[in-house]
Amino acid sequence: MIMYGLLNIGSLVLGLIAWILPIASLAKRNKDNNKTWVLFSIASFSACVISLCFQILYNDYLVRIEDWSALMDTSKGVVRLSFLLSIVTIVLNVITAIVYNKKSK
Repeated sequence: MIMYGLLNIGSLVLGLIAWILPIASLAKRNKDNNKTWVLFSIASFSACVISLCFQILYNDYLVRIEDWSALMDTSKGVVRLSFLLSIVTIVLNVITAIVYNKKSK
């Protein structure tokens, strides 16, 4: 049985990882000719997607146990934070790609 309470913690941790990876890649860029930025970006997007999947699983759990009040209380926040997570992850990875493509030219 899945421990559904851990889905929210896992989602938060993976969301932070999705933001930390491109920042770490940018911080590392001056130290060497870093060719691993693409792997960092792929890992970042993967962490973001899995984080969002955890939220979908948790919402599915709330539907199955028919906890409508919890869904109504958290739905707006989950939607807003999901968009924020997605947008910031995309922006950070686009910035990383731009920086590394300028550096390689």
